[in-house]
Amino acid sequence: MEKTLVFKRYEKKYRITPSQKESLLSAVGEHLIPDRFGKSRVHSIYLDTTDFRLIRESITAGVYKEKLRLRSYGTPKDTDGVFLEIKKKYKGVVYKRREEMTLAEALDYIAGGKMPKESQIMKEIDYAMRVYGPLLPAMLISCSREAYYAADDDTVRLTFDNNLSFSPKPTGFNDKNLLPIIPEDDIILEVKTAGAVPLWLSAALSENKIFSAPFSKYATAYKNINYPHGGN
Repeated sequence: MEKTLVFKRYEKKYRITPSQKESLLSAVGEHLIPDRFGKSRVHSIYLDTTDFRLIRESITAGVYKEKLRLRSYGTPKDTDGVFLEIKKKYKGVVYKRREEMTLAEALDYIAGGKMPKESQIMKEIDYAMRVYGPLLPAMLISCSREAYYAADDDTVRLTFDNNLSFSPKPTGFNDKNLLPIIPEDDIILEVKTAGAVPLWLSAALSENKIFSAPFSKYATAYKNINYPHGGN
């Protein structure tokens, strides 16, 4: 299994069309290498209180936001590896810590609080679970992802997500009763960097009229349920 991973980076999001995606990849493809998961179906079960405290606070927050989720690449079995993650954003910088464990271990922990390991990151996740808790599976978010990193700097990553869908009452990662978050062909591009966006990528984004805008899959899905006509 993969060791504990810690990320500190900047993330910019862009809502683009399929033609913009193809033009961008044509322009920067020589700089990119498919990442470990390449093309995959990404499933994230967000953990929250029964009154959705975490996502409500995230939507209204100023400089600080925090989320906890269980992530899988593909649909896992009990013995397959998944990631339990805590993600924080402070003044535009994203801090993400994740622990890999089996699905069975993760579900046992969420249901009963038995930590599968005693690492520092697991203790941080457990602290947040107890401070906000009890936290339960609140929403399943799924998307089809195409992921790359820069050949000369693996801290530069690009992910293209489409077919974004969700379940407000998740029964697991294989939930079939999913609702669309945005139109199926709309693509969410995320550019993740440890510092400035490389010039070759910045130029290609500008040439293709791709401009950043805030976007949260979980927040958008939450608003789709609670404010279907765009209210606040």
